[in-house]
Amino acid sequence: MEIKYVEVSDATIIHDLMIKAFLEYKDEVPPSSALEETVQSISASLKEGEQGLIGYVDHEPVGMVRFLLKENGLYFYRLSVIPEKQGQGIAKKILKSLEDYAINNGIHTLLCKVRMTVPKNIRLYNSIGYNIYKEEVVHKPNDINIKVVSMEKKL
Repeated sequence: MEIKYVEVSDATIIHDLMIKAFLEYKDEVPPSSALEETVQSISASLKEGEQGLIGYVDHEPVGMVRFLLKENGLYFYRLSVIPEKQGQGIAKKILKSLEDYAINNGIHTLLCKVRMTVPKNIRLYNSIGYNIYKEEVVHKPNDINIKVVSMEKKL
């Protein structure tokens, strides 16, 4: 698998991968806000400093992650692997590349948030060294509350 850093021109690829991966959450209450993002919103985020990685198998994009550098570490989100490639270790390879990026840039903590209603994602992160350090409820409009855990990995 080849992993490349994203360019602003990759916004369409990022959007396509993310939508395919996040469609499984369309019936969640509320559905993931990832499904509301557009190529334009992703492009704008990339222009404003968001970064990302895209994983390719046989020159075809199969997964990606977006991230921001914050003062307490590297915060990643929207980790996405297309459904037909899930369970093949692609997410772990993308996260390993993210760790390498962090280490090479003097960053020693990776951070993410995960909905508590998606235990498979919590298990994935636990399996590669992430720990839960906080549980909280995110309050959305219309009295919708989402229970999330914040996870971190020290490098």
